[in-house]
Amino acid sequence: MGDETYFATDLYQGTADYYDRYRLGYPQPLIEHLVAATGLSGRGSLLDLACGTGQLAFPLSPHFAQTWAVDQEPEMIDTVRAKADAAGLGNLRTVVSSVETLDAQPGSFELAVVGNGFHRFQRDVAARRILQWLIPGGHLALCWSYSPWAGAEDWQRTLAATLNRWQRELGAEDRTPADPARARQRRPDVDVLSAAGFEIVGRGSFDVEHRWSVADLAGHVRSTSFLSPAVLGARAAEFDADLAAGLRPHDDGGGVFTETVGFAYDLARKPA
Repeated sequence: MGDETYFATDLYQGTADYYDRYRLGYPQPLIEHLVAATGLSGRGSLLDLACGTGQLAFPLSPHFAQTWAVDQEPEMIDTVRAKADAAGLGNLRTVVSSVETLDAQPGSFELAVVGNGFHRFQRDVAARRILQWLIPGGHLALCWSYSPWAGAEDWQRTLAATLNRWQRELGAEDRTPADPARARQRRPDVDVLSAAGFEIVGRGSFDVEHRWSVADLAGHVRSTSFLSPAVLGARAAEFDADLAAGLRPHDDGGGVFTETVGFAYDLARKPA
């Protein structure tokens, strides 16, 4: 549509361990709500696109005969594969691919999910391809959560300012598009899905209180595409010290930072 943003394909190199340890999992009430809303048969297949280290694939996989975990970053898939092997999950298939190049047969999946990633796709292309891959009456859930630096608490404002300053100092401001929200403001995700032929079903929202430590926040930052370990490089320890000093006046006591984390999903259905 001309207003989409484009992301490099290797932004998460070196982040998989941090991603798996410090990204918050989706709350069980959201998983249960999504399962109920989609009326899963228990015999179908799940497609988790841009799966990261399996934040959706693993909690949803018990409801499917087979799960595809797909990500274009090989390190993410290596982590998912190792976790699946350790858990003895023989029904989880790992695939290194982008959504735009994935090879899947039409009518293969009962549910497709995308966690915090649809804005990084070529959305119109992705929506059309996902629609084709779903069975008639199958669903797509776009799932997300809000980042700890997005809130209005004093510590969150300080965190956001610290991250912005370090991006400038390290010359990392251009790693991601300058205004990735612009395309979604002009054409919200649900409009893209509707244009592709989906029926919009609704939204589920869930709030969870979470307590961060400085170490947790530093680890979470390392899971991002904009201040990854590769970007921080030899200045990682300096960043940690600066982050701790900036946040220290704002903790709840004992180095704790409390946040109400918003999780949500938009649900769309392929017409039956």
